[in-house]
Amino acid sequence: MNLLWPETLWLLPVLPALVAAYVWLLRRRRREPVRFASLALLRPALGPGQRWRRHVPAALLLLALAATAFALARPSAVITLPSEQRTIILAIDVSLSMSAPDVLPDRLSAAQAAARDFVRNQPPDVRIGIVSFAGTATVVQAPTDNREDLLGAIDRLQLARHTAIGSGIIVALSALFPEESFDPDPTMMSSAEPGRAPNAPREEVAPGSNGSAAVILLTDGRRTSGPEPVDAARMAAVRGIRVFTVGFGTAEGATIQNEGWSVFMRFDEGTLRAIADLTQAKYFHAGTAAELQQIYHDLNARYVLERRGTELTALFAALAALFATLAAMLSLLRNNRYA
Repeated sequence: MNLLWPETLWLLPVLPALVAAYVWLLRRRRREPVRFASLALLRPALGPGQRWRRHVPAALLLLALAATAFALARPSAVITLPSEQRTIILAIDVSLSMSAPDVLPDRLSAAQAAARDFVRNQPPDVRIGIVSFAGTATVVQAPTDNREDLLGAIDRLQLARHTAIGSGIIVALSALFPEESFDPDPTMMSSAEPGRAPNAPREEVAPGSNGSAAVILLTDGRRTSGPEPVDAARMAAVRGIRVFTVGFGTAEGATIQNEGWSVFMRFDEGTLRAIADLTQAKYFHAGTAAELQQIYHDLNARYVLERRGTELTALFAALAALFATLAAMLSLLRNNRYA
C-alpha cells in the first residue's frame, strides 16, 4: 500500500497521548469515593465482563481516529477490479493469404472460430464491433451487445485481395468515434475541416489513456496497400486507444495459390510490435488455432479483470465513520443503563 500524502501521518503520534490521558483519567476516578444506596446495585456493575466492556467505546473511538489519519494520507494499492473497457473492435484480416492451410483447416476458419469464442466469453455489458480489411476496410458489424448479430458478422467474412492494415485501424477508430469523420486512406484527400490535418483528433490525449475502448487487430500478412500502419497507429495513440496486435500464422510463412500464381506470405512482426508499442498495448503471436484461441482467452481476462492502482481514501473514511458511530451508540447505551 502506498500513501499519496504521507506527511499527514504526523497525527498518529497523538493517539498514544490520548491513550495515556484516558488511563490517567481512569486512575483518578478510582481514587474518588463513590457512594451507592445499596450493595445490590453495585454487584451487577462489578461482573467480570464489565471491566473490559466499559473500555470498548474508547477503543472504537481510537480506531476511528487512526482510520481518519490514514484517510487523510490518501492510501492507494494495486488491486484487481472489473475493467472499465466496454467497447472492443475486432479488426480481422481477410486477405487471400488467410486461406493458407498451415493453420488447420485454414487461417481464416481458425480466426473465425477463435473470434466466436471471444465474443461468447465477454460480459453482457461489453459492446463489440467487427471490422474486416483486405485491400480496403469495412465495418461488418457496428459495436453492439447482441451476440447473435456478432456471430453472424463473423460468419459472413469473405476473402479479398491485398492487405491494408492501416485502413483496418482507421476504420476501427471510425467505429469507436462515429461522431468524427475518418478517411481510410488520408493520403488521397485533404482534411474535411480547413486548417486541420486529415483524421486529426479534436483533442489529443495520452496514449493508452482511453479506459472505455480498445482495438484487437489480427493479421497474417504485411501492408500491400493503403496508409502506413504505423501512421494509423499514431491516430489511435492520440485518441488514447490501445491496439492489441496478433500476428497469425507459422513463423516460416506459407505459400498459397492465387489465380495460378504461387505466393509466399509471412506477416510483418516488426510493424505489429510497433503498433502495439505506440498505443501502449501488447503484441501476440499465434502459430496455431489453439494458440490463437488462448490469446483471445487471455485478452478476455484482460478486459474482464484488470490490476490497477486504486485510491482507498473512501474505504478508510467509511471505517472511521463506522467506528465513531459504534463508539457513540455503545457509550449512550452504557450511560442510559447506569444512569
